[in-house]
Amino acid sequence: MKVQTKAFGSIDAEERQRIVFPQGLFGFEELKDYVLLDAEKQPFYWLQSVDKEQVAFVVVNPFLIRSDYEVNIGNEELAEIGIDSPEKTLIFAIVTIPRNDDPMTVNLQGPLVINRDTRRGKQAVLNDSRWKTKHDIMAELASARTRG
Repeated sequence: MKVQTKAFGSIDAEERQRIVFPQGLFGFEELKDYVLLDAEKQPFYWLQSVDKEQVAFVVVNPFLIRSDYEVNIGNEELAEIGIDSPEKTLIFAIVTIPRNDDPMTVNLQGPLVINRDTRRGKQAVLNDSRWKTKHDIMAELASARTRG
C-alpha cells in the first residue's frame, strides 16, 4: 500500500506494518489507521498515520528506557483488542522531540498496546504514580547506568 509520510514522502508499506487503533490515539481519535516504520536512528520507530501525512509519532520500546517499567492493564481492556496472553503484546511509548533545547521525553503513562497477531492497538492510561507523560530519556538512561 502507498502511504504519504511526514518523514519519507511517499513510500510502499506492507500490510504487516499496518496497525489499527479502533479508538484512535488521545488527541487524534479520528485517525485510526497507522503504519509502523523503522526510523533512521535505532531504537526508534515512526508511527505514521495512513490518513493524514502530517501526523506521525516517534515511538520506542519503553523497556529500553526503564528496565523496571510495568504495564498493568486490566484483562477487560486487553480483551478490547484481542489480547489474552503476554506473548501477543507489543508495547511502545510516544517520544516527544522538542524544537528547542528542552530534553527529549517519553510518555510512560500512556503506552501504546498492540496485539502482535491482529495488529490492533489502543493507548492505555496507567495509574501508577511512577509513570509520567514526560520522562527525560537521557536522564533515565544515565540513571540506569548508575543503578546497573
